[in-house]
Formats: sequence, structure tokens, C-alpha cells
Amino acid sequence: MPERLPALLLGGTNLVRTLGLAGIPAIVASADPDEPALASRYCSMRWPLPSPSQPEAVIDSLLDLGAQLCARHGRRVPLFYGNDDWLEIVHAHRDRLESHYLMILNDAAVAQSLMEKARFSALAADRGLPMPATLRWEGDGKDSLRAFTGQVLVKPRSKVDWHDSPLHDRLFTGDGKALIFENGAVAMANALVELYRNQLVFQEFIPGDDRNLYSFHGFSDEDGRVLQSFVGRKIRTRPPITGESAYIEMVRDPGLAAFGRQMAERIPLRGPFKVDFKQDPRDGRLLVLEVNARCTLWNYLGAVNGVNLMKVAYDYLVDGVRPECHDYSTKYRWIDARREILGTWAATLLDGPRVHNVFSWDDPGPYAALWTGRVTRRGRRAAGKVLGRLGLWRSTAS
Repeated sequence: MPERLPALLLGGTNLVRTLGLAGIPAIVASADPDEPALASRYCSMRWPLPSPSQPEAVIDSLLDLGAQLCARHGRRVPLFYGNDDWLEIVHAHRDRLESHYLMILNDAAVAQSLMEKARFSALAADRGLPMPATLRWEGDGKDSLRAFTGQVLVKPRSKVDWHDSPLHDRLFTGDGKALIFENGAVAMANALVELYRNQLVFQEFIPGDDRNLYSFHGFSDEDGRVLQSFVGRKIRTRPPITGESAYIEMVRDPGLAAFGRQMAERIPLRGPFKVDFKQDPRDGRLLVLEVNARCTLWNYLGAVNGVNLMKVAYDYLVDGVRPECHDYSTKYRWIDARREILGTWAATLLDGPRVHNVFSWDDPGPYAALWTGRVTRRGRRAAGKVLGRLGLWRSTAS
């Protein structure tokens, strides 16, 4: 263990590298023994966790670690979290965790609204956030799905634990996070949409491609004042418009930055956050899509471009230091080669320097661990098939 106060990370490779670039020792806690971040040179200590499906066991493990760290360093250490499942557990047990860890969390009502898209619409209306129109399944009024003649966006109602759900497997296959239908009537006619309608939200779809998707990233203090921030833009997602980030960049635009800051402070947001919004190509309006109150892969891109929000959070949580606002570079872009098709990936070679989702010449461990894990899992599946066929042969031979 290093002598400098470490940070506990419930997150992956992008976040452990973000901490490492700031010289912050990272303790990576994970329920997955094959998590690539555990093999990073920036991982100063590994801490195995129970499955998130056992939240009480997870909390007991985190409290055990927190007690050890407090005893060693004489104070609480910062806690960072990188997905919604961990965030939900942290919020549900915040009182117990705050006795061992440094963090800034949103008010309970705001936090719950950010996790459930249906409740977020109500929060947005109450706080004056411009959003696409939300449509009701029931009825036939002008705000109903049945009466809506424009394109409709269909999304899961909750952000938590839906990737492994029947909803995802049957309706949102692959990396897709939403579906687009020609109009409301077509959406209602879809048998799976009707089957899962209580787990879905329906919105007006705003036209425009991936490059109309922006995000405002920041860290705010306990009073909701943004301490540091930057603006990002999607270049490509897979699948287009409705999928996960494949190629992204940072932009410098005072208007977009002012809009993002205004939205964050209207809620107000506390701690780490990302505000997603889209610019309507028809009239230039900016409309909020969703908010994530946690660290994201964008933090890594920000760090290599000169604005490390996790360092800002660490310095504020540990020493109460407020950063001096400064400009940032847009030199580096971030890419997930797994989601980029060959032709577009080759074209990015001319775009300038990039950082990758997992691969890095300076930190090869996660990439090696990723492929080692894949080969091992495929070997186990192959061995299982061979043993299964052997058992079948024996049963028929006898």
C-alpha cells in the first residue's frame, strides 16, 4: 500500500487510468475476478467483492475495507463509482458508508429521479429542464402515444440491472439502449413493446445523427456549485444514435458549456455527473436527454486533454481545494475499437492521437487480461461441450 491517501474505485479501466494519471493510488474493488482494471499498473491494491446481487454482503465487505484503511491512514478515503448498479448500492447505504469513505452524493429524491427515467421527466418539468415530450401509453390525447404522429424513442424505465434482464435480451439486443419507431401507433403495435410497456418510457424522438449528441461533465460541491467541467460530443455510437459510445471527442463551445452548467445547477447536481443533451437540427434547441450522477469513461478522455475531474474530486474531498478554472485541449479522442467497424476504424488513424477503451501501450495489463479471460472462458465452454458429448456417447453406448 502506498503512503499517499488512496482512493477506492468501484469501476473499470478508464477510471483507474484517470486516477493513475493524477498520481492517485487506486484500490480497485470488483466482484469480477476477470475485471481488466485489476491488471492495470495503476491498480495499487485489489479487493474482491461479492456479487452486486448481494448488496448487504457488498456493504459488509466495503465497511471491512474502510475500517482497515481508516486505521492505516487515520482518516476516510475517497470513494468513486462507475456504473449505476454500484451507485444504487452506495445510495441505499450512504449513511453507513459515509462513516468510512469521503464522497458527495445527491439528495435522495434527486438521486432516485436520476435512476428512473419516468421520474426524471417529472424532475425536469419541476426544475425547468427542456426535454423531448414524454408520451403516455394510455388514452388518445395529444400527449398520448396513440395520437403522436412523429418518430418515437422507446427506452427502459430504469437504468439499474437491465442489461441482464429479459427486456434487454428480447427488445434491446446487443449494445442498443433504445429503439426508434416511425410513430406512436407503430410502437404500440409491436408485440414486445406492448408486453414490456410497464418497463419502458416513450418520448418524442429528436432528429439528427450521433454528432448532435453532446454531454456536459463536471464535479459539484455540496451546494451544487460546479467546480470544474468540460463538454463532450459523440462522433459515432454502435448502433447509431441509440447505442454505446464508439468514438467520442471533447469540444470547446461557450454556449454549450453555459447550457450544461445551467442545467446542472438548476437540479442541482452534487458530486460527479454527466448531463446528456441533443441539439435539434431543425431549430438549434438544446434538449436534455438524461443525467448520470457518477464517474464515466469520459473522465479518462478529459484527463488526457488536461481536465481531470477525478483529481478535482479527490483534491476537494481530501483537502478542500477548489480548482482554478482553466481551458482544456481537444487533441485526443477516445475510441472503442470493438464497436468500430473496420472501415471507420481505419479512417480514425488520420484523425490524430487517440486513447482506447482498454488497449494502451503504457498500461498493457488490462488488454492482456481481457483476452486471457476470453480465451479461458471459451476454453471452458469448449471443454464443457466435449464432456457433454462424451457423456451422451457413453449413455448411448451402454
